[in-house]
Amino acid sequence: MSLNLLGFSRSALIALTAISAGCASTDPVAYQGIASSKQLSVNTQNKDGKVPLLYSGGGVNFRAYSAVIVDPVEVYRGLDQQFGSTSDKNRIVLASYMKDTFEKRLKSKYTLTSIPGPATLRLRLTLTGAKANAPVLSTAAKLMPVGLAVNSVQAARGKEGTLSGSVSYSVELYDSATNKLLLAYVSKQYPGALDVGASLGPLGASKVGIQKGADDLIGRLQPTMATSPQ
Repeated sequence: MSLNLLGFSRSALIALTAISAGCASTDPVAYQGIASSKQLSVNTQNKDGKVPLLYSGGGVNFRAYSAVIVDPVEVYRGLDQQFGSTSDKNRIVLASYMKDTFEKRLKSKYTLTSIPGPATLRLRLTLTGAKANAPVLSTAAKLMPVGLAVNSVQAARGKEGTLSGSVSYSVELYDSATNKLLLAYVSKQYPGALDVGASLGPLGASKVGIQKGADDLIGRLQPTMATSPQ
């Protein structure tokens, strides 16, 4: 890299990091096109800010369920979507990745099936937004001194990395036999602010966010948390 290009990249990184650090992240909303939107309320147990809105049926014994149907992931088309400049092609890529990732994670606890019935959950996932990594600068922001300093602070706070991507989605979990809504929430997930690997490629951070989202759902359905997910 020439000295002029290196100097430009450093200057651009400093400017963009400052802008990114000064801007508040876009929070998930109660998407009006989601079936459960009117049942969602502020999640008072939302310690990390990633699940601000939640509906819990209360008293649901998830230990009574042994199987799950995972519907195809829908790409949200409402006016309140949060895809920004993410292309339709990349939205479809992320939706497919989300279905595969959640199925693989759920398979460790449940039997995957396509047949509704007793003791069977139905999971409906809707991809509602995604932000791509800033090409080159997303990685540089984690390695160059100015970006590393800012992202170290972000990491300590559990917040998004500067110039880094994310994913937003909704979860709706039903009893497949009665179609009763048991659990619903909207979430925004993203990698750790110092996760260099997640900064590679435009969708790297969004995919790591999906992985974290799948782990989060499993955590809500563990037997020790079965009576009332928080």
